[in-house]
Amino acid sequence: MLDWQKDKVYSDIVKDLLSHPQVQEMANYTQHHHSDRLTHCITVSYVSYRLALRFGLNATAVARAGVLHDLFFYDWCETKFELGSHAFIHPRVALRNAEKITNLSPMEKDIILKHMWGATSELPHYRESLLVDLVDDYLAVAEFFSPASARMKRLFHTN
Repeated sequence: MLDWQKDKVYSDIVKDLLSHPQVQEMANYTQHHHSDRLTHCITVSYVSYRLALRFGLNATAVARAGVLHDLFFYDWCETKFELGSHAFIHPRVALRNAEKITNLSPMEKDIILKHMWGATSELPHYRESLLVDLVDDYLAVAEFFSPASARMKRLFHTN
């Protein structure tokens, strides 16, 4: 993972969010079996931010919405909803929670709400929304398989 803490510009963009108690609470929830939700959100945020800079997109919106895209407080493997699946419900829950702690631009709202495009039919309105969705998908798979990846590296590592 890239060391986001050494990136002063990025850190300045998200520091108010990362210091918020509700954002910090995400560290208490497992995400993709082998990570915690806060680490996952920061990683999605920072990787998306770096790519947004490279592609000339709104890096500030991507960084901030990336931190908030999974701002929900339940175990997604155990909690069931009558109105739909976790994939459908949690972006709405995250958006509602994010709106309680900070002002969001229309783009940031779209990024949070549409970060599950593909699993839902909610089409992104911005390239930034698609970027965060793709980074989130990639990192979810990488996090899920990270223990297997580490075992494979140890298995094939030669001295």
